[in-house]
Amino acid sequence: MSRLAGEFAGILRVSVPAANADALSSALVGLEASGLRVVVERGFEEEPEEGHLIHLELIGSDRPGIVHAISEALAARNVNVDELNTECDGAPWSGDTLFKATARLRAPQALDLDQLRESLEAIAGDLMVDVTIGEIE
Repeated sequence: MSRLAGEFAGILRVSVPAANADALSSALVGLEASGLRVVVERGFEEEPEEGHLIHLELIGSDRPGIVHAISEALAARNVNVDELNTECDGAPWSGDTLFKATARLRAPQALDLDQLRESLEAIAGDLMVDVTIGEIE
Protein backbone atom coordinates (compact mmCIF):
# COMPACT_ATOMS: atom_id res chain seq x y z
CA MET A 1 0.00 0.00 0.00
CA SER A 2 1.27 3.46 -0.81
CA ARG A 3 0.34 7.05 -1.42
CA LEU A 4 1.12 7.98 -5.03
CA ALA A 5 0.58 11.46 -6.51
CA GLY A 6 -1.79 12.34 -3.69
CA GLU A 7 -3.85 9.18 -4.14
CA PHE A 8 -3.90 5.98 -2.11
CA ALA A 9 -3.01 2.80 -3.99
CA GLY A 10 -2.85 -0.72 -2.65
CA ILE A 11 -2.67 -4.33 -3.76
CA LEU A 12 -4.35 -7.08 -1.80
CA ARG A 13 -4.37 -10.80 -2.40
CA VAL A 14 -7.50 -12.60 -1.23
CA SER A 15 -8.40 -16.28 -1.35
CA VAL A 16 -12.04 -17.35 -1.26
CA PRO A 17 -13.86 -20.56 -2.16
CA ALA A 18 -14.61 -20.66 -5.89
CA ALA A 19 -18.36 -20.58 -5.17
CA ASN A 20 -17.98 -17.12 -3.51
CA ALA A 21 -15.58 -15.52 -6.00
CA ASP A 22 -18.19 -13.92 -8.30
CA ALA A 23 -20.17 -12.46 -5.40
CA LEU A 24 -17.04 -10.99 -3.81
CA SER A 25 -15.88 -9.53 -7.12
CA SER A 26 -19.27 -7.89 -7.72
CA ALA A 27 -19.39 -6.46 -4.20
CA LEU A 28 -15.90 -4.97 -4.51
CA VAL A 29 -16.57 -3.41 -7.92
CA GLY A 30 -19.85 -2.05 -6.48
CA LEU A 31 -17.85 0.05 -3.98
CA GLU A 32 -17.09 2.54 -6.78
CA ALA A 33 -20.54 4.10 -6.19
CA SER A 34 -19.27 5.25 -2.78
CA GLY A 35 -16.01 6.65 -4.16
CA LEU A 36 -13.69 3.67 -3.81
CA ARG A 37 -12.39 2.29 -7.11
CA VAL A 38 -11.45 -1.39 -6.87
CA VAL A 39 -9.96 -3.38 -9.73
CA VAL A 40 -10.42 -7.13 -9.37
CA GLU A 41 -8.13 -9.52 -11.20
CA ARG A 42 -8.45 -13.27 -10.90
CA GLY A 43 -5.20 -15.02 -10.19
CA PHE A 44 -4.17 -18.61 -10.25
CA GLU A 45 -2.18 -20.84 -7.97
CA GLU A 46 1.42 -20.88 -9.16
CA GLU A 47 3.64 -23.91 -8.99
CA PRO A 48 6.51 -23.31 -6.58
CA GLU A 49 9.66 -22.42 -8.48
CA GLU A 50 12.95 -24.15 -7.94
CA GLY A 51 15.95 -22.24 -6.69
CA HIS A 52 17.44 -20.46 -3.72
CA LEU A 53 15.26 -18.05 -1.75
CA ILE A 54 17.37 -15.08 -0.71
CA HIS A 55 16.69 -12.17 1.63
CA LEU A 56 18.35 -8.88 0.65
CA GLU A 57 18.62 -5.74 2.78
CA LEU A 58 20.06 -2.47 1.54
CA ILE A 59 20.53 0.84 3.36
CA GLY A 60 22.36 4.04 2.46
CA SER A 61 22.05 7.65 1.44
CA ASP A 62 19.33 8.08 -1.17
CA ARG A 63 20.43 8.83 -4.70
CA PRO A 64 19.17 8.06 -8.19
CA GLY A 65 20.07 4.67 -9.65
CA ILE A 66 20.29 2.44 -6.58
CA VAL A 67 17.39 0.17 -7.52
CA HIS A 68 18.45 0.19 -11.18
CA ALA A 69 22.03 -0.90 -10.44
CA ILE A 70 21.02 -3.68 -8.04
CA SER A 71 18.19 -5.00 -10.24
CA GLU A 72 20.46 -4.94 -13.31
CA ALA A 73 23.02 -7.10 -11.48
CA LEU A 74 20.29 -9.50 -10.36
CA ALA A 75 18.76 -9.76 -13.84
CA ALA A 76 22.18 -10.50 -15.35
CA ARG A 77 22.30 -13.59 -13.12
CA ASN A 78 18.66 -14.63 -13.76
CA VAL A 79 17.67 -13.74 -10.20
CA ASN A 80 13.98 -12.91 -9.86
CA VAL A 81 12.65 -10.31 -7.41
CA ASP A 82 9.62 -11.96 -5.77
CA GLU A 83 8.98 -9.08 -3.39
CA LEU A 84 10.51 -5.61 -2.96
CA ASN A 85 9.81 -3.02 -0.28
CA THR A 86 11.50 0.38 -0.28
CA GLU A 87 11.27 3.47 1.88
CA CYS A 88 13.04 6.78 2.37
CA ASP A 89 13.55 8.18 5.83
CA GLY A 90 15.61 10.87 7.50
CA ALA A 91 19.03 9.75 8.68
CA PRO A 92 19.22 10.41 12.43
CA TRP A 93 22.83 11.59 12.40
CA SER A 94 22.75 13.96 9.41
CA GLY A 95 19.17 14.62 8.38
CA ASP A 96 19.97 13.40 4.85
CA THR A 97 17.49 11.11 3.15
CA LEU A 98 18.19 7.47 3.93
CA PHE A 99 17.09 4.83 1.39
CA LYS A 100 16.12 1.39 2.72
CA ALA A 101 15.12 -1.68 0.72
CA THR A 102 14.29 -5.25 1.59
CA ALA A 103 13.66 -7.92 -0.99
CA ARG A 104 12.87 -11.60 -1.30
CA LEU A 105 14.75 -12.99 -4.29
CA ARG A 106 14.67 -16.31 -6.11
CA ALA A 107 17.98 -17.39 -7.63
CA PRO A 108 18.60 -20.32 -9.97
CA GLN A 109 19.77 -23.45 -8.15
CA ALA A 110 23.06 -23.42 -10.07
CA LEU A 111 23.94 -19.85 -9.03
CA ASP A 112 26.89 -19.54 -6.65
CA LEU A 113 25.56 -17.41 -3.79
CA ASP A 114 29.05 -16.29 -2.77
CA GLN A 115 29.64 -14.88 -6.27
CA LEU A 116 26.28 -13.08 -6.13
CA ARG A 117 27.17 -11.66 -2.70
CA GLU A 118 30.57 -10.44 -3.98
CA SER A 119 29.06 -8.77 -7.04
CA LEU A 120 26.36 -7.02 -4.99
CA GLU A 121 28.92 -5.88 -2.42
CA ALA A 122 31.06 -4.39 -5.23
CA ILE A 123 28.06 -2.48 -6.56
CA ALA A 124 27.14 -1.42 -3.02
CA GLY A 125 30.64 0.00 -2.61
CA ASP A 126 30.22 2.10 -5.75
CA LEU A 127 26.78 3.30 -4.59
CA MET A 128 27.99 3.84 -1.01
CA VAL A 129 25.25 1.67 0.49
CA ASP A 130 25.35 -1.39 2.74
CA VAL A 131 23.96 -4.63 1.31
CA THR A 132 23.33 -7.82 3.25
CA ILE A 133 22.10 -11.02 1.64
CA GLY A 134 21.42 -14.45 3.04
CA GLU A 135 19.65 -17.59 1.99
CA ILE A 136 16.16 -18.11 3.44
CA GLU A 137 15.86 -21.59 4.90
